[in-house]
Amino acid sequence: MTNTSTPTPNAGDATVAVRTQHDEQTAPSRWRSIARQFGVVWSNSKARIGIIILAVFVLVAIFAPLLAPYGASQNGFARSADATPDHWMGTTAAGEDVLSQIIFGARISVMVGAVAGILSTLVAVAIGLSWGYVRGWIGEVIGFIVNLFLVIPGLPLMIVIAAYLQNGGIAVIIAVIVVTGWAWGARVLRSQTQSLRGRDFVTAAQFSGEGATRIVFREILPNMTSLIVGSFFGAATSAILAEAGLEFLGLGDSSIVSWGTILYWAQNSNALLTGQWILLFAPGLCIALLAMSLTLINFGVDAVSNPRLREGARPKRKEATA
Repeated sequence: MTNTSTPTPNAGDATVAVRTQHDEQTAPSRWRSIARQFGVVWSNSKARIGIIILAVFVLVAIFAPLLAPYGASQNGFARSADATPDHWMGTTAAGEDVLSQIIFGARISVMVGAVAGILSTLVAVAIGLSWGYVRGWIGEVIGFIVNLFLVIPGLPLMIVIAAYLQNGGIAVIIAVIVVTGWAWGARVLRSQTQSLRGRDFVTAAQFSGEGATRIVFREILPNMTSLIVGSFFGAATSAILAEAGLEFLGLGDSSIVSWGTILYWAQNSNALLTGQWILLFAPGLCIALLAMSLTLINFGVDAVSNPRLREGARPKRKEATA
């Protein structure tokens, strides 16, 4: 007698199928969510101004060879000359075109802000989420390390490390900024992770046998997008200011052309005494505008995480009862 019973489906295969179907359904929704969040950021007037300013600096950095009238370090012109039709911002004490150096200097600041901001954010995310999820002595060790970096003054530590590793190039500057700039973001992300750790979807993932790494980076991390983006913009702003400050103090590579080195050489040549205030004003204004653009964008990112901060949002008035 033949057995005509149907085979019992495997629970593991069913779980995999459901998970695959869930991933396929959530992929488009995640893109729609990202587009919706960008729309919220763009709707904020401050963030919109910041995005426009940042886009201008990024385009200037990318197309610097096409926009600059001369090379970054091309000299041979009249030294410490005033503005002329050939040199709109004059020349430096070494006979270099100031406008060309300002344009090429955007590359260093934009690159340092992006690279150091990304690296600092990655370190903050890895440590902050791990610190917020794990318990016991491992969490205490991570907390001790984070608090140690928080209580140490950032600028003196940055100066000491940069002075010890002097003449190491822009890579050393980025490394110094990353080492000293991740702790605050890690603490913020840890607080949010602790609040999400007790949610139902995390508990369900734990009961289904998911590992801690998957829960942290597949379940908790997607719910912290706005905080992570905000942490990136804050880290990038600090990196731009820190790079300019270290270069101005002569702790970086003075042979490269950046806004910080322009300030450094302007100070060494007594630009104010010779009447070349543009050597201090132009790079300082560019640094301020670039940092301000990231700060303005951060306002829009805050509106994504906190709907009460969105422009145009007003509390609903209670209808008058008869």
